[in-house]
Amino acid sequence: MAFIDELTIRMRAGKGGNGVVRWRHEKGKEFSGASGGNGGTGGNVIIRAVRDIGILARYRNTKEFEAGKGADGMRDSKHGKNGNNIVVEMPLGALITNISIDKTISLEKDGEEVVILKGGRGGLGNEHFKASTNTTPKEWTPGKEGEEADFEIELQLFADAGLIGFPNAGKSSLLNELSNARAKVASYQFTTLEPNLADMEGFILADIPGLIEGAAEGKGLGHKFLRHIKRTKALLHCISLENEDIEGAYKTIRNELGLYSNELTDKPEIIILTKTDLIDSSTKILAKKIKEAKKIAKHVLTVTILDDEQVKKLKDDLIKILRKYE
Repeated sequence: MAFIDELTIRMRAGKGGNGVVRWRHEKGKEFSGASGGNGGTGGNVIIRAVRDIGILARYRNTKEFEAGKGADGMRDSKHGKNGNNIVVEMPLGALITNISIDKTISLEKDGEEVVILKGGRGGLGNEHFKASTNTTPKEWTPGKEGEEADFEIELQLFADAGLIGFPNAGKSSLLNELSNARAKVASYQFTTLEPNLADMEGFILADIPGLIEGAAEGKGLGHKFLRHIKRTKALLHCISLENEDIEGAYKTIRNELGLYSNELTDKPEIIILTKTDLIDSSTKILAKKIKEAKKIAKHVLTVTILDDEQVKKLKDDLIKILRKYE
């Protein structure tokens, strides 16, 4: 099923039940006055945050949601039953915008619930209108309509660190080695088409789709890539040693981040030089590449996924650095 991170849906809270006109009948006293109950309140629409970035795909073909209606009032002063609430699950990190009033809700805690539309109030039965001057009221009121609106849903991932870099920089392979993820990888030029999340000993890592020059202007995956790193605490900037110009590759990515938002360039950053197996570590070339990277970033790490010891050391080093930014 294709990954969906943008969606427009319509939601409607339940209508309130109607008030009714009823008369009390008692033994020996056939007409004992008004007893029509009030209608029940319509159900609310509730949004619940869940840790499932793929959940919006569930709503691809179901884009209208409605809470239950309140029941009408009953005789003997009994009120109608309230309508059932509807709970719509949304991915953690979703921005939910009520289009009609331009109000946005951000889901930032797992399990968080927010009432976004309120059900209509129930109507009044004729007992409500009983008074000394109106002993046999025949008035009643209908239930109110529930709130309804169209909503734009936009997913922005929450993660401790986002893996960024050019396509084929080794991000997905690295994610698989650092966690139990099973992100798709390939030995040819290939880029992830949707984000992958994984747990690295309590730290959530996000493998973000590969960036190309001009992404801030919408080229390639464009904004679909960039918005997914707005909420990450730190960036893991993967640069493959296939690049002859480390600094040039670094600056291209950094430029795209800055063009999109200064927020991104202000985040803590760790450079990870990937595919070190392509360079003979006994030569001075690898040392030169590392030295070049250290001129442009505070934290520089290296790894080849072919070496379990390197992967373990990288994981330990990453955890130590990320703890500083918790």
